[in-house]
Order: sequence, then C-alpha cells, then structure tokens
Amino acid sequence: GIVTSVNCSATAARLIVREAEKRGMADKYPNVDGVVPIIHGAGCGIGTNDEAFYKLQRAIWGHVTHPNFAAVLLIGLGCEANQIPMLLDKYGTPGGYFRHFNIQQQGGTAETVKEGLRWLEDALAFADAQKRESAPASELTAALQCGGSDGFSGITANPALGRAVDILVRHGGSAALAETPEIYGAEHLLIGRAVSAEVGNKISDLIKWWKEYAARHGGEMNNNPTPGNKMGGLTTILEKSLGAAAKAGTTNLAGVYGYGERITEKGLVFVDSPGYDPASVTGQVASGCNLVCFTTGRGSCYGNKPAPTIKIASNTLMFDRMRGDMDINCGTIADGSETIEQAGERIFQKMLAVASGDRTLSEQLGAGDSEFVPWQTYAQM
Repeated sequence: GIVTSVNCSATAARLIVREAEKRGMADKYPNVDGVVPIIHGAGCGIGTNDEAFYKLQRAIWGHVTHPNFAAVLLIGLGCEANQIPMLLDKYGTPGGYFRHFNIQQQGGTAETVKEGLRWLEDALAFADAQKRESAPASELTAALQCGGSDGFSGITANPALGRAVDILVRHGGSAALAETPEIYGAEHLLIGRAVSAEVGNKISDLIKWWKEYAARHGGEMNNNPTPGNKMGGLTTILEKSLGAAAKAGTTNLAGVYGYGERITEKGLVFVDSPGYDPASVTGQVASGCNLVCFTTGRGSCYGNKPAPTIKIASNTLMFDRMRGDMDINCGTIADGSETIEQAGERIFQKMLAVASGDRTLSEQLGAGDSEFVPWQTYAQM
C-alpha cells in the first residue's frame, strides 16, 4: 500500500505505482497481488481537533494497519494539517514493513518517486515471504454493503447474505453492517437485537445525529432512495431500509462503532457511515473488515483494494447483463430454483473461497485504485 496523508501527495503515490507496474517490479514475486495507491481528496484546510478530523485519521490509519497489506509506505507533503507525526503520536508505529516520509523532505516529486521505488524493492521481497496458511473462519470480518438496490434486493440478495452472515457468526466470525441512512425506519429491528441497552442506545443516538446532520445541510432523511432505486421499484426509504437491514441476518447486535473505529467484538456489529458506497466501505475496511459482500439490483461496478469484493446480484436479468461484474446470482430465489437458505450457504462458501485465494471479478478487472473515499463531515477552510 502506498498511502497518502493528504491529496497533495496523491500524484507521487500514483507515479510510484505506475512506475512499478511499468518496470514489472512485482512480477517476480508470486505471493504479492500488487501495489495499491491509497489516495484521496482531503487532509488540509481543516480543523485538527474535532470528530470530523478524527474520522479522516481513522480512515487513513485503518488502511495503514490493515491486515491485507504486508507493507505500507505513508507519504505526506510536509505542511498539511494531517501531519504524519500526529498520526504516529496518536496511534504508535505500526508493525510489519512500514516507512513514512514527506515530499518536501525528499526534495520534490521526482526524488520522492525514486525513494519510494527503492523502498518498494525491499517491501516486495518482504511481502512475498509471507506465505498463505490455514486459518479458521473466525478470522474473517465481512463488510456488508448494498448499492443500486431494487425491488428484488430485500427479498433475494439481502436476506441470502443475511443467512450467510448467520453462518459466519456461528463459526465465530464477524460481519459489519453500515450505511446509517439506509437503516432509517428499520433501526428498531437492530435495537431489538442489541446485546445491551447501551449498544441499542448507540443506534438511537446515531439516528438522532443523522437527522440533525441532514437538516444542517438542507437535506432530509426521508428522501434517500436514488433515481436508480426508484426505477428499480423502491419508492420509500422504509422499503429500502427494511431490505437493507436484511443483510444483517438474525443474530444479536454485539457492538456499534464510529466511522473507521477498530472492531473488537465478534459477531454482528454496526459501523456508522453514509449510504454512499465508496465512503461507507472505506470506513468498514478501516474498521478492520478484510472482505466485502456487496449486493446490488441495478448493477454495481464497485471493487476494493485491499479488501476483495464479492458482488451479489438480486435478479437474474441484471446478472446476465453484467456477468463480468457479478460473482453470485441470487435472482435464483425469485426464479424459484433456489431457497434463501441455499443461496446463503453458497455465499458463505464463496467467502471462504475468496479468503483462500480465489479472485473475485472486481479483482480480475483491477478495480479498487480509486475507491478510498474518506467521509468528510468537516468545514473545508
């Protein structure tokens, strides 16, 4: 991972990756999937002592320390608000093969690229030495996501994913629901499953914050379905939320986390995030999710690096039309050829296969270089 502290270092990160690919630097290392630029449009002109800034820090640090990265280079410009020394003072120096530096210290973009490539030579060798080994399903933490939902999502793909979540939790694993605006109207279903009043109250507090947040920006929670959702048969936020909540299965809600906060409980948890898919998944992956399960009815081309993304179609018509993007078809449930339980077992087996090295279609396409999108709730100064 070539991670940036600020947008000002994004070009240098991209140039390092581009030059590494041009030289074929990773070709001789069969255990390395690739080199990923983690770039974004934030990091400066902002306050540094509020929750909005901490969201950005957690998103960045969650990727610096993500278990799917064997080695990470963190690059700053040098004068940005989001200073790298601030991150190290707050979180400590991460393990693994890690280095950081600033463009200004290196003497400019060209020198930064040269130094980054020198680091990469050793980092690739280190990463290649990490061998795949057996691990229990309890080591998996799956991000649950839906985008481009339609009228079938809540009766096919989402409940099937919920069934897979129940199986994963039964094996000791974890799953993280997110997209707070997309549980609006269905939040009582999660609160009723909370392991304690404290956990349930956190969901209520999030909904209250979101109502105030939307109003502050001239929006409203009721107007959530997108034009594509409506064309797909969804007419209200309640319909959309009831379908979205089905991804969570039936087990107890073990914990509720802020955006990018590290998940510590096992089982089903909730991570606060917007409904905008790239920003939402960025928070889930920063929280420690090492696999993404993404349901869609209209069709999504989303992919993530470093977390493989399994895309699950809600209807057969779209699955057939977008076969190059869809990993699993749950339109079989509506077609009558499969039950929710059978489709859920199929999704769970796909989780295990992907965790064991099978490449998803989004990985084969190379999607994920532009999907790091930290949620920005601060005043941009």
